[in-house]
Amino acid sequence: MGNDTIANMITSVRNANLGKEETVRILANNINRSIGKILLQEGFIKNFEELQEGTNHFIILTLKYRGRKREPYITTLRRISKPGLRLYYNYKKIPKVLGGMGVVILSTSCGTMTDREARQKQIGGEILCYVW
Repeated sequence: MGNDTIANMITSVRNANLGKEETVRILANNINRSIGKILLQEGFIKNFEELQEGTNHFIILTLKYRGRKREPYITTLRRISKPGLRLYYNYKKIPKVLGGMGVVILSTSCGTMTDREARQKQIGGEILCYVW
């Protein structure tokens, strides 16, 4: 059984949203850092911090909610490309989520980026997840 750190991160964020928690603590690696930074850049989370406890590095994501009912900004976070089935797309064929309202996060040869950036730079890559 392999370790899918992206799926672990997505599941942690999804569970924290359901529990209306303020923060999520995730083990840090390069791909989780870049996904967290994209979530911050796109306005889905409030804050992104890195923390070190001994030899372990963690990422602390502060989640964002709206209104009195505290509805989360991230309504759906779905893993697309999995270790058993990788999905690669040309920049012309990158799907749009909710007609462009959502965000597709891709891993490209130039780093992790959103679908808009990939189309603008004309770079395809592996689709990691959808966020809306």
